[in-house]
Amino acid sequence: MNDLTEQKNAASNVIEIHEVLQRLPHRYPFLLVDRAVEYVPNKSIRGIKNVTINEPFFPGHFPGAPVMPGVLQIEALAQTGALLMSKTLEADITKHLILFMSVENARFKRPVMPGDVMEMPVEVLFQRRNIFKFRGRVEVNGELATDCEFAAMKADRP
Repeated sequence: MNDLTEQKNAASNVIEIHEVLQRLPHRYPFLLVDRAVEYVPNKSIRGIKNVTINEPFFPGHFPGAPVMPGVLQIEALAQTGALLMSKTLEADITKHLILFMSVENARFKRPVMPGDVMEMPVEVLFQRRNIFKFRGRVEVNGELATDCEFAAMKADRP
């Protein structure tokens, strides 16, 4: 392969914020994925979330000691999985929703705080038609923060 082909292939594996907004219906303050890299259709993706002190939940969780709630870390993983599904299935968000179905074996190993960059590798464990089961992790500086399995489905928008 030449350099141009390699650059094109690498670029096709990156999902920047404009495409995230086209593929997910979430918006502020609930959009928890800034971009994604390493996208492989039907297989895996790595979401990126830059955590800032400006997040709307920090004033109340916890005052003087801000920690990102674990359920929002799981939501960020679910949105990363939904991004993989949306792109793989070429879902039209005006006609379809990716709905979170379940979460299992969630474990929280370290807090996520302002200034952290969450890297969220998500892999497909299995797929049956419009249902996907995933394994996802939140990593900060290569250190495991959160780990879980979850499932989602593509459904028609009501």
